[in-house]
Amino acid sequence: MPKGIKRTAGFQSSQISRRELLASVAASAALASVGSVLLKPGHANAAEPTKGGFMKFGVGGGSQSDTLDPATWPSTFALAALGGSMCNNLTEILPDGSVVPDLAESFEPSEGATKWMFKLRKGSTFHNGKNVTPADIIASMQHHMGEGTNSGAKAMLAQVGSVAADGKDGVTFELKSGVADFPYLLADFHLPIMPAKAEGGLDWTAKVGTGPFLLEQFDPGVGAKLKRNPNYYKEGKPYLDEVEFLVITDGVALTNALVTDEVQFMEGVDIKTLNMLKRNPDIALQLVPSAGHDSFDMNTQVAPFDNKDVRLALKYAINREEIIEKIFFGTAKLGNDNPLGPSMLFAVDPQPQHAYNIEKAKEHLKKAGYETLKIDLSVAPSAATGAVEAASLFKEQAAKAGIEINLVLEANDGYWDKVWLKKPFASAEYFGRATADWLFTQFYQTGADWNPTHFSNKRFDELLVAARGETDQAKRASQYAEMQQILHDEGGAIVYAFLNYTNAVSKKVGFDKVGGVFPLDNGRASERWWLTA
Repeated sequence: MPKGIKRTAGFQSSQISRRELLASVAASAALASVGSVLLKPGHANAAEPTKGGFMKFGVGGGSQSDTLDPATWPSTFALAALGGSMCNNLTEILPDGSVVPDLAESFEPSEGATKWMFKLRKGSTFHNGKNVTPADIIASMQHHMGEGTNSGAKAMLAQVGSVAADGKDGVTFELKSGVADFPYLLADFHLPIMPAKAEGGLDWTAKVGTGPFLLEQFDPGVGAKLKRNPNYYKEGKPYLDEVEFLVITDGVALTNALVTDEVQFMEGVDIKTLNMLKRNPDIALQLVPSAGHDSFDMNTQVAPFDNKDVRLALKYAINREEIIEKIFFGTAKLGNDNPLGPSMLFAVDPQPQHAYNIEKAKEHLKKAGYETLKIDLSVAPSAATGAVEAASLFKEQAAKAGIEINLVLEANDGYWDKVWLKKPFASAEYFGRATADWLFTQFYQTGADWNPTHFSNKRFDELLVAARGETDQAKRASQYAEMQQILHDEGGAIVYAFLNYTNAVSKKVGFDKVGGVFPLDNGRASERWWLTA
């Protein structure tokens, strides 16, 4: 049983039983476990943690349009520098995939998982000395709820009917239906706890959180510098005195920064440089299995992508095996237009495999009323690992089916604000999510603000709601299998590869097992890692 869940009494037979509910949440924990981190021999990750030091992280995500408003956070930079370093959530996903209390001291379900009570951790304070109260929790949640927000967490919190104080140190969520995975959802990096304004609303401009580090400097598109929080509630953490996150979108510049010790960590190693980095005695590779994936996303509400046969033509016109061999050098796993990672609970492999088939591509193109087709595909190096190179191969492959793809090279800076969700055909890379419900709700439910393909399917939505509170694992598996088949057959995402998080670190850096739901140890690298020299 995951830590932090209290057993509750009095469930009626028509409701989710204690055993069923806790078994469901425990089963969900298995899907985020990443196994062993693969490292160059001799790396100091097994050493005992040491205190002190100043560590710099080089990350590719980040934009001049970044803000401290958590509703807008799109990238690794915001996840790790602002979320995991400056803030805490009510819950936390550990490296082994289990969910535990964070700013909450405990959480307890009742009434068939339609009600969740969170008891707040005593003595928790913001960086300005203010105590954390239920009002702060409520403001932090309501910031992402309602018609006036475009938050990435809006779709998930649409399941919440109300959130209210329960005494001086408790908060109760009343849900519209049972949600067995609810504690996982509150670990989403868009949902950090920030102080409430006296007049109502969330004071994200205060530049304070409760996390292991205090924000000293924040330059959008450049980076952030933070120093150790001496009043952090986790005894002995963080180990580091200072951290800095530098936004370096050019892969060569990022690699050079690591090699010259300007940074001690780099995110997203270019696969082509793996062998060079392996030969460096001061650097180790960090390959973290994940459920993250790369895709080319079509807006299913915009012509010609509103035609299912056009979408299928494009799915058959891409040679995924060639992309995995030439762009990822065989380190990625084959995608089949199903965004649920193969290691995740309830994942299936829908059939048929959308293998490269020019005749089938032409057949579906003809069904859609086209002999030839001209379309634009927006790409940028910051959109996904090897995005430009993969798109170039796709262009060559699709041409044989009479599909002319015009590659639109977009600017790195602002890609996630100006291109993703806005251009009708675009490249993107997605972090994994800890549960199937989390992934489907955030990215594929009708009307979700972060639905990149604008997918809308009545049956899919019905199954999503039904599976959310279902505790019969066989029935739930069947529901999720049907949902994956729908996305495979009708969806607008060409999911062509599942990836490891492929990073490189200085041998000065120490750490234990690394989480792979989100990058950078589920966003908590600055809190969990240390320097050995």
